[in-house]
Amino acid sequence: MIEHLIKLEAYFARREPEVLAFVPEDGRFERLRRDAEDLFRSFPDPAARPPLFGMPVGIKDIFNVDGLPTRAGTDLSPELFFGPEASCVTRLKDAGALVFGKTVTTQFAYFAPGPTRHPLSVALGEVYTPGGSSSGSAAAVAAGFTPLALGTQTIGSIIRPAAYCGVVGFKPSYGRIAMDGIIPLAPSIDTTGFFVRTAADAGLVASLLISDWRRLAPTGRSPVMAIPIGPYLARASAEGLAHFRAVSADLKSAGYAVLEVPVMYDFEDVYRCHNRLVAAEAARTHARWFETYRKAYHPKTAELILRGRTVSEADYQRALASRMILREEIHRVMDRYGIDFWICPAAVGPAPRTLESTGDPVMALPWTHAGLPCVSLPAGGNSIGLPMGLQIVGRFGTDEELVAKTESLSQNLLET
Repeated sequence: MIEHLIKLEAYFARREPEVLAFVPEDGRFERLRRDAEDLFRSFPDPAARPPLFGMPVGIKDIFNVDGLPTRAGTDLSPELFFGPEASCVTRLKDAGALVFGKTVTTQFAYFAPGPTRHPLSVALGEVYTPGGSSSGSAAAVAAGFTPLALGTQTIGSIIRPAAYCGVVGFKPSYGRIAMDGIIPLAPSIDTTGFFVRTAADAGLVASLLISDWRRLAPTGRSPVMAIPIGPYLARASAEGLAHFRAVSADLKSAGYAVLEVPVMYDFEDVYRCHNRLVAAEAARTHARWFETYRKAYHPKTAELILRGRTVSEADYQRALASRMILREEIHRVMDRYGIDFWICPAAVGPAPRTLESTGDPVMALPWTHAGLPCVSLPAGGNSIGLPMGLQIVGRFGTDEELVAKTESLSQNLLET
C-alpha cells in the first residue's frame, strides 16, 4: 500500500494540475501515509482485512469528513458547514478505505462550475467540462486518482458527469443511502451515489453503503429493456440520439429484448415541477446563509434562490406530489409492457467544450424526480474520442436487480 501511495503521489503531482479534481490540501500524502500505517496496525492479518482495505476514495466537498474542512465550492469559512462526519463516509472508512481528499463541487452542488477539467482535455487540445455538480468526483475516477468517489444528484449530477468522463455512475433509489452530514440543496430529491471504474465494482460499494442491501441469487434471465419514446427522448441532441440508437441496435443484436414504449407525454410539466421543487427547497435551505453572505453566492446560485422565493406554497406542494405521480405512471407502464429496465442517453450528448457550463442534466431529470435507481455505463465515444454513456433505470427499490444486471450489460457494451 505504501509503495502504491508513493507511485500515486508522483502521478498526482504530474496529472492533477491538468485536471484539478481535488480541493487543494497541504500535506495530503503525509496524512495518507499516517492513515495507511494506522490501517496496517489495526489489521495486521491480511485474511482479516476489510473489503476496501487501503483503497483511496474521493469525497465530494459537500460531505463532512472528520479532519478535513468542508467548503461546498465556496470561499466561505468552513466553520459555517462544520458538523458530524457523514455516515456514508464513515462506512467507507470502516470498510478500510483511505480518504484521498475532497473533490471539487460546483457551488452548493448547483450549476456554478469549479475549476475541474475533463481528464481528456489535454489529450484533445481543448478544454471540456467533466460535468457537474460532482465534477471532481467523476474526474478523479476517470483520471485514475481513485477507483471510487462519492457524489450526489439533485438533477443529473452523477449520471451526467459519469457519462462525460467515461466511468460508471450509480444513483440509487431516493433515500437508500443516508444523507446525514451532507450540505443539502433540495432535501426531497438529493441522493447520495458514487462513481467507480467498472460495473463489477458497483455492487460491492453499494452493499457497503446501503444497510439493507440484498444479495441476489444469480439468474440467467435476460432483462426486457425499453426505450422511452416521446418528448423526453427528443431532448437528446442529434449526436446523442444517433449514438444511443446505435447502442440500442447493438444490444438487440446481442440478444437483448429492447422495446420502444411511449411514456411521459407530460414531460414538460415534469421538467417544470422538478425545477420548481429544486428552487423552492434551495431557497429554504439557504435562507439564513443567503441573507448574510449574499455577495459570496455565484449569480447562478443566487438566481436559483431568488426564483425559489417566488414559488407559492400551493405550487410547491403540487411539485412535491408530482414525484409520486410520475413514479406510479412509470411503474404502470413497466407493468403493462413487462419492462425490467429503461434505457436512454445518460446525457444529451458528449461533454461540451467549455468550463462556463457543466452541461444539460435533462436526461437524468425525470428519473431523479421519480426517485428511481439509475446507472450510467460507458458506451463508447464520439468521433473525436469523447466518452458517451448509456443510462439504465429500474423500478423504485430494485437497486439490487439493476446493479446485478448492469455488469453483464456493461460487458456487452464493451464488446460492441
